[in-house]
Amino acid sequence: MHQTLYIIYIMKLRTLFFSLLLMLQGTMLWAQDAFHLGMAGYTFVKFDIDKTLAFMKKIDVHYLCIKDFHLPIDANAEQIAQFKEKLAAHDVIGYAVGPIYMKDVEAVDKAFAYAQRVGVDLIVGVPGVWGDKGPRYDVLDRVEQKVKETGIRYAIHLHGPDMPLYPDATSIWNDVKDRDPRLGICLDIGHDLRAGSDPIKDLKRYGKRVFDIHLKDVTEGTKAGHAIELGRGAIDFPKFVKMLRKVGYKGSLSLEYEKDMTDPFIGIAESVGYFKSIQQNTH
Repeated sequence: MHQTLYIIYIMKLRTLFFSLLLMLQGTMLWAQDAFHLGMAGYTFVKFDIDKTLAFMKKIDVHYLCIKDFHLPIDANAEQIAQFKEKLAAHDVIGYAVGPIYMKDVEAVDKAFAYAQRVGVDLIVGVPGVWGDKGPRYDVLDRVEQKVKETGIRYAIHLHGPDMPLYPDATSIWNDVKDRDPRLGICLDIGHDLRAGSDPIKDLKRYGKRVFDIHLKDVTEGTKAGHAIELGRGAIDFPKFVKMLRKVGYKGSLSLEYEKDMTDPFIGIAESVGYFKSIQQNTH
């Protein structure tokens, strides 16, 4: 009897040891990750920057892709300084600007001047406007020229099947692969899936040119798919996190939450908590 109890005790200790070891491995991987969670400014299109930053502080997210409704593209030095003070007070870093749609070369010049004044090294943009059936290559040529002049990287945002202009990651890759290596992709994983692509495979294929990622879950991988809280939809997030680590992704993962946009806060909090848990417990 005593021998049996001893064996059971040892087995329980062994199980506990290996469980703790797995938890420690997951925590170590999480701490070593080169990527970080952020917010896409468009998520807060219905809210001012003060409400946005206060909520980001509550959910412990510290990176923001700046949209022009929070900081106008023609903002002067004083306005930018005041904006940056607000970010710093909430421990938030504005890591990029955009998405910015660019209808002509003048719009390109304006966007790059904006990024320089704000002090970011990444523009999320589109060489065209909503409704275009294809890229404006004169605009893209100008983008490449400004990238070379300024050193600012440019990530083209994809929009899924709702817009023929860059519906998926491959359509962007085909237009940037032979250009300056600082032209790349903003991989919106939800829209990429809705366009019939596999965002995890696309991350693997094009990882070296993925400069920004929009985190999004959708109900299905078709045009009918719509936004939903992370973890409730069709994207395999543990597999996605493993691929981020495999390709050595070093940028932001910015949640672009497009559900309940007049009152998105509960869904955002759920999504952030879910992703942090997946990141910590995937190894």
